[in-house]
Amino acid sequence: MGLKIDRDVHRFREIVRGRIRDNLRKYITHGEMIGRKGKDLVSIPVPSLDVPHFKYGKNKGGVGQGDGEVGDPIGKGDDGDGAGQAGNEPGRHILEVDVPLEELAAMMGDELELPKIEPKGDANISQYKNRYDSIRSTGPESLRHFRRTYVKALRRQIASGIYNPKNPIIVPVREDTRYRSWTSIPQPEANAAIIYIMDVSGSMTDDQKEIVRTEAFWIDTWLRSQYKGVERRYVIHDAGAKEVDENTFYHTRESGGTRISSAYKVAQQILEKEFPISEWNIYCFQFSDGDNWGEDNRTCMKMLENTLIPACNLFCYGQVESPYGSGEYMKSLVNQFGKNHETLILSHIEDKDAIYDSIKQFLGKGK
Repeated sequence: MGLKIDRDVHRFREIVRGRIRDNLRKYITHGEMIGRKGKDLVSIPVPSLDVPHFKYGKNKGGVGQGDGEVGDPIGKGDDGDGAGQAGNEPGRHILEVDVPLEELAAMMGDELELPKIEPKGDANISQYKNRYDSIRSTGPESLRHFRRTYVKALRRQIASGIYNPKNPIIVPVREDTRYRSWTSIPQPEANAAIIYIMDVSGSMTDDQKEIVRTEAFWIDTWLRSQYKGVERRYVIHDAGAKEVDENTFYHTRESGGTRISSAYKVAQQILEKEFPISEWNIYCFQFSDGDNWGEDNRTCMKMLENTLIPACNLFCYGQVESPYGSGEYMKSLVNQFGKNHETLILSHIEDKDAIYDSIKQFLGKGK
């Protein structure tokens, strides 16, 4: 009986996973998962599943029994149009399913046909760190554990009856000696660092920030599946820039002009202070509506060309369509670097439905 239940549970889980895969593009586009994220799991609302079942009761006839004509309704003749009196029966509910982020990343990789990332430099090489976490009976004298050795000698003398509490002399012999021992733990030399940059000037609407939030969630999900550790940093800017925490990044609304170079300066400082490029795989994702103070564009191009782009595995710029009309920043990038740059990836995000293709543009090179 237990094996049958296990098979049924496994089958049900496969049905649920299949439903999630079938609707993954909808989730990617509209971000139903955002806000349901735990440490390692995401709670996903899945439409109720129709599972065939028998209904027991008195047999009052059924299909194929009794008189009838072609076209006659079957049963009570309910037409399901919602008219009638209020009832007291429960309706159909949405099923909340917990899915591991690792499994979710695999689904997304299949859906978007994303290649596995090939980290640059020594990212695949691991160093080993020794952790002293056990005791053994052999080892070098420099690792002798004096307290454990003393206790072992005391127990031996008590058990053999030679211990004299009036003259407590404890003399360890070779068999009493205990040594500290260690376990070698692999420590990856390099992991991934992601820097998100968002324009929060007055022209960026809540809908535009929601697009950024949704896309950032899926970018995180994929990169976490490719690296053992991912560090994230957040930079917001209008005419000035500052580093903030994740909650502030997603909920801040500022006003004023726009100077993108201020954000690039903060990003450079973060890299220099925390993430040396020889040890880290750097990803930078910038989102803006394209408005920038005209003279600042030249400064930005120099900073990208000389510092940020060479430091990054990918530097991705997403220009989110503005209801007030998008700016010219993407055009400046195309003029400076071209449309098919190896490291600089450009994406025009018209609305939420464009998130799907934007993620594929950003992560589709496998860098």
